[in-house]
Amino acid sequence: MKKAASSYIEIRGARTHNLQKVDLDIPRGKLTVLTGVSGSGKSSLAFDTLFAEGQRQYLQSLSSYTRQFVDQMERPQVDSIRGLQPSLCIDQHQGVFSPRSTVGTISEIYDFLRLLMARGGVPACHLCGRPIDRQAPAAIVASIMKLPEGTKLTILAPMVLSRKGSHAEVFERMIQAGLVRAEVDGEFVELEQPPVLAPRREHSISGVVDRVVLRSDNTDRIEQAVLSALSLTNGLVAAHCQSSDSREARGQHLYSTRYACVECGVSMPELEPRTFSFNSAYGACPKCEGFGHLDTPSRDACPACHGARLRPESLAVRFSGKSIAELVSMPLDECNAWLQQLALEGDQHRIVGPILKEIVPRMEYLQQVGLSYLTLDRPAETLSGGELQRVRLATSVGTGLIGVCYVLDEPSIGLHPRDTQRLIKILRSLQQQGNTVVVVEHDEMLMRAADMLVDIGPGAGKSGGRIVASGSPKQVQKVSESVTAQYLVGHQQVARSQHRPVDAKHVHLTLKGVTKNNLKDVSVRIPLGRLVGITGVSGSGKSTLVHDTLVLAVSSHLAGTKITRHWREIQGVEHIDRLIEVDQSPIGRSPRSVPATYVGLWDDVRKIFAATRDAKQRGFAAARFSFNAGAGRCEDCAGQGRQKLEMSFLEDVDVPCPTCNGRRFNRATLAVHFKGKNIAQVLDMTVDEAAIFFDSFDSLHRVLSKLQEVGLGYLTLGQRATTLSGGEAQRLKLANELGRGTSDRTLYVLDEPTTGLHLSDVARLVSVLQGLVDSGHTVLVIEHHMDLIRGCDWVIDLGPEGGAGGGRILGEGPPERIAQLDTATGMALRDVNYAT
Repeated sequence: MKKAASSYIEIRGARTHNLQKVDLDIPRGKLTVLTGVSGSGKSSLAFDTLFAEGQRQYLQSLSSYTRQFVDQMERPQVDSIRGLQPSLCIDQHQGVFSPRSTVGTISEIYDFLRLLMARGGVPACHLCGRPIDRQAPAAIVASIMKLPEGTKLTILAPMVLSRKGSHAEVFERMIQAGLVRAEVDGEFVELEQPPVLAPRREHSISGVVDRVVLRSDNTDRIEQAVLSALSLTNGLVAAHCQSSDSREARGQHLYSTRYACVECGVSMPELEPRTFSFNSAYGACPKCEGFGHLDTPSRDACPACHGARLRPESLAVRFSGKSIAELVSMPLDECNAWLQQLALEGDQHRIVGPILKEIVPRMEYLQQVGLSYLTLDRPAETLSGGELQRVRLATSVGTGLIGVCYVLDEPSIGLHPRDTQRLIKILRSLQQQGNTVVVVEHDEMLMRAADMLVDIGPGAGKSGGRIVASGSPKQVQKVSESVTAQYLVGHQQVARSQHRPVDAKHVHLTLKGVTKNNLKDVSVRIPLGRLVGITGVSGSGKSTLVHDTLVLAVSSHLAGTKITRHWREIQGVEHIDRLIEVDQSPIGRSPRSVPATYVGLWDDVRKIFAATRDAKQRGFAAARFSFNAGAGRCEDCAGQGRQKLEMSFLEDVDVPCPTCNGRRFNRATLAVHFKGKNIAQVLDMTVDEAAIFFDSFDSLHRVLSKLQEVGLGYLTLGQRATTLSGGEAQRLKLANELGRGTSDRTLYVLDEPTTGLHLSDVARLVSVLQGLVDSGHTVLVIEHHMDLIRGCDWVIDLGPEGGAGGGRILGEGPPERIAQLDTATGMALRDVNYAT
């Protein structure tokens, strides 16, 4: 039966990167999972073809101004894509965030919390803590009259308080009211020629109502000025003290008929959402400008707001007894539970109820994707790629968009198998709203949960790029040529533990009395010379125990400082000569950083090219073949090979340099060849291709073979560091360390090294880690992948929950012992058919 064209996204002749004229029909309104070995072409199909074309088509539909840039964009190499919906990409790249960005702002929950505080908050005096009442005009006059006699006053009508815009209409209103002067951003100007203000900057504008010297006999004049100001501003008046012998009278005093503290004489305007915005001068703490910390190398907490980012007046407003700072500092699960137990009555229920209906589901979505341990004030720049992607995913579900094609990049990264089930529910919720969900994924649970599973391969690079199998998961399992199918049916498995013994006489690294975050007086023993796995649900305390404590303690002892902070004691460090922490942080933030430069082989490549006859005839030294500096690079793109197109009101688009076509070098440099290849063509080689090309150079071949060992044979030597996933960056660092070789007793610490790996690549990685242990080293991995945990000699399980519900050692021992426990990890190990 012929398929209805409208029910499928039809891809024909996709040739992007290593794709080999791929034809594929993706069902609309369904959950489709793309899988395959690392480098097989999954991302090329999902992101560089499907999403890129969706983005291009969307921009094509916009204004003529935007369409002029579309022709300069890199068009995916594909014959046609029909039935494509508007596309959204939710990947792991950090993107560009303001230092003020938090989980609350990027999930949009903070916007609703600001509205909640503005509508339902009760203001209090930030000086004495008493509730603030409304202030009558007579009380304002009385407050002004209490200033020392002889004070020179300027009575102002504050009409704009820290708002963006040119505000021409405000100046017009003041002129119509008969005013002749105004105070604009702290300076007095004549209204006869009002200033032209920058519309994208925040401005404060007040009309000058009267200038008067305070005396006991001019109360009526001051009263008239106050009333005039109040009528212009709908309840605000300011008294600017120009000079006085009294320090208390100097400066500007703001009064309001809205809220005021009778005892302290403190007034504040009507509450509005921007009162609680740390991105605006209206609500931000003036000391730290809303950053929460001082601009110092140590980034100390702001002494004025203590990291809360807001003005004292804003922090004094409370909803059901809590300030907005207290709400955003609570873990998501605690905050959500507190909001749901509120007993609202009458007008409060009518006013606040609709706002809570927007907040609570969004928080529940974040909890469902395993982020219940996060707080809304957590800075966005501290999130891992996986955490950030799940925040974006939960936000997308909350927006209620329909008819969209979502493309996701391994959303299960960083999730314990228990939390993966919750993630599947979120993806199903997105799909059931009427959206198409396309996921690049290696997780077995997600593969089995898909409506359609597509296996790309069979190998990586030029050996991949084909559809090996597609259909329901059960249909794919029947395809014998599929590597994925072999693992799904159990014909192939990741190696299990080598059962290296750990007995009472074994040497351990012991950490005692750890008290930090959710860890409360926790002690742990790590057997040295073994492969040790640290596991537990998200937020259970793994990173706090390992990165924030163990690494710091060992590093200080190896450096001879022997500090103790949030731990009581560490023992056994004398049995370690070196510590290598291999994390997922980027290898470089510049597009010029590439794998070839990071692992140190590019210097040798440049010397090889400099030794060719072509280079010698032209007088080119090794420096000529650097794309970071020198005369050999393309000057138009400064050796980056890419340029950014600035799009009005849209994210900048990255396009190949039109001069060098992305090759980074100028024409003269590209004329030099070695074995028929120029320097740019070498940069375009995969690690596997380069290993063959440079097989006669031992130093290069040694480094390249280590990259192959950790499953990075598909990476190109010149791939920009900014496009590498966290898992790829980590394995690149591991390969770099392996290439150096050492006889020292080394403690390797890795954070989820299986990130981005197919099951077959996990097997290869486990073999590499086992080899390090066989060489006498200790390998400690934070990991959720049960196949790697199953291959460990010793497992330490934390939990039972995340946040306040975690922070305890639930079990220690070989994998088969952990599999007997009724913990999330124990049950997950049993699910991977561990023989107990």
